[in-house]
Amino acid sequence: MSGEPRPAFYALPAGGWRDAWTLLHPPYTVWHLSYVALGAATADRIEVRWLAETLLAFFLAMGVAAHALDELRGRPLGTRIPDGVLVGLAVVGLAGAVALGIHGMIEVSPWLAAFIVAGVFLVVAYNLELFGGAVHSDLWFALAWGGFPVVTAAFAQTATVTPEAILVGLGCVALSAAQRALSTPVRTLRRRVREVEGRVTYRDGTAAAIRADDLRAAPEAALRLLSLAVPALAAGAVVARL
Repeated sequence: MSGEPRPAFYALPAGGWRDAWTLLHPPYTVWHLSYVALGAATADRIEVRWLAETLLAFFLAMGVAAHALDELRGRPLGTRIPDGVLVGLAVVGLAGAVALGIHGMIEVSPWLAAFIVAGVFLVVAYNLELFGGAVHSDLWFALAWGGFPVVTAAFAQTATVTPEAILVGLGCVALSAAQRALSTPVRTLRRRVREVEGRVTYRDGTAAAIRADDLRAAPEAALRLLSLAVPALAAGAVVARL
């Protein structure tokens, strides 16, 4: 395998502003923020203010805090961001998300408190692998990063949990599960595998060597395309409601 692979297809060389880009996981963050937009689009009429606040809250909690805690535990992305800065980002991100949630409690429904508590729990327990990693699983990832943003955003619009929000949420749970199924082997190949040896022999007798790049090409291409497709679908759904 030639050269040292990047820890993710979107990762930049470590150092400076590049670490901030890598930490934010831009393609995946936009992908999961799209679930917020899809949830809001289940309402008959979108309140743009609440959509904007919900997007910002999830960006702070999921895009900033969760990724900071994830990097703090084991440095999977290999950034040079100091531990103290990562902790600060996590605290500020969660505090900002909670503050926006409290505003929603006052203006929309006090029941948003349940979503705030659940969101903080999911960010901390999942990314720090609390309870022996019981919450750090494919199922919890799909529920927390797929279904939860949809239902939360829908509730912020309507102050109720509607059947359509549940259905869209289930669809996004499945999408997040598919993302996990694709990204897990790719992540292993990029971050843990030193060398791949082997070959594939075709029925006509020809053979070709197998490389790590070959193994991750198809799932990574699917991830790249999905990271474009889901935001486009979400944008279309929001525009249709507006």
